[in-house]
Amino acid sequence: MAATAPHVLQLPVRSPELRVLIAGYAVFGSRLELPYLRKNHAPLQVKARKVKVKCVAKSTEEETELEALVKDDEDDDDVAIRREYSNGSASSQKTVSTSTGDSLSLGIREPVYEVVEVKSSGTVAKRNINRRHLLKSSGLRPRDIRSVDPSLWLTNSMPALLVREHAILLNLGSLRAIIMQEQVLIFNYNRKGGKAFIDALLPRLNPKNTNGGPSMPFVLEVVEAALHSRIQRLEHRLWDLEPRVQALLEVLPNRLTADILEELRISKQKLVELGSRAGALKQMLLDILEDTHEIRRICIMGRNCILKKENDEMECSVPLEKEVAEEEEEEIEMLLENYLQRCESCHGQAERLLDSAKEMEDSIAVNLSSRRLEVSRFELILQVGTFCVAVGAMVAGIFGMNLRSYLEEHVFAFWLTTGGIIVGAVLGFYLMYWYLRTKKIL
Repeated sequence: MAATAPHVLQLPVRSPELRVLIAGYAVFGSRLELPYLRKNHAPLQVKARKVKVKCVAKSTEEETELEALVKDDEDDDDVAIRREYSNGSASSQKTVSTSTGDSLSLGIREPVYEVVEVKSSGTVAKRNINRRHLLKSSGLRPRDIRSVDPSLWLTNSMPALLVREHAILLNLGSLRAIIMQEQVLIFNYNRKGGKAFIDALLPRLNPKNTNGGPSMPFVLEVVEAALHSRIQRLEHRLWDLEPRVQALLEVLPNRLTADILEELRISKQKLVELGSRAGALKQMLLDILEDTHEIRRICIMGRNCILKKENDEMECSVPLEKEVAEEEEEEIEMLLENYLQRCESCHGQAERLLDSAKEMEDSIAVNLSSRRLEVSRFELILQVGTFCVAVGAMVAGIFGMNLRSYLEEHVFAFWLTTGGIIVGAVLGFYLMYWYLRTKKIL
């Protein structure tokens, strides 16, 4: 066989060498044709080289199976190359559409806010606005919305007044709003803070109450209404708490009952909350007053003015606008100082009432400690008396053992023994009491 066909490869049908040869041939043929396919992007048919493989088999059935296996491998490689490189643009479009579908299948919904829109004319309307439209209309960035987002009220509980180029973000706890040049968007308008703000703002925008128009720009009117409503709510809480705390301070510490102590605890808790809110608002106002850059940014909002980076001076294209902006700067400072004084007064009064409540608690604690001390002294005296009486009982027990002591033969033995026990107990009690008083235990 080797002499007649020297170039014929002889391998067994089920040998691993045959499988390696077939796999290597398929990979080698695909690599030769891929560069040409990538350049032309045309469907090509890969013609397999004919390799004569003669296997030494035991039967003709195994040879037939081997030829069918080789043919199937060649057909699979040809079909795979056709599918992958027949149309490059179609595959790229399929990839893009797949990625788009994956992004849509994530289920991320854009948040929609339900707000009340109050315009400078005084009109009020409810709106549902999504996040993208809100950013586009106000010129804000996504990180700016976090300070007024109602869903993040736990992380953004501190009051803040953030000035941006085209809007002011206001966060006063339950009141959250975005102030723009001609409108204001109010979040959480159903809460007490939002309702109080709307009630304070609408009369200011009524032309009848302002003699033909607002005395200040719309932005300043909104800021003043927000500060007024917030500080007024704090003052009302203080006015409700002050008489209750004063009444408790007059009753205590002479009248110590569970109801009065519980009322004192609740009043103290409310004073702590009120003092913390007033203190946070006072700190916000102080920070704004100390930052002239933020105040001037409020003044130039809606005007053709800029601030110099060197000294924060205003430059306006129209000299009249610069004069108006400087006058508004003074008005803003006076406005903030006015509400700062009111906030300091509220905070100081709340702190004084809280200090009085704490002092009353200390007085109650001292009173209770003195009472516990008296009870402890009385218990100690009872223990000393019990000890003395126990000694007398021990003597009586000795005489009750029914043993002959020859004392029972005397007529006055009983009375003498009884008198001795009583005198000994009283003497022992006074000696123990004197010893404890000497050691300052009683």
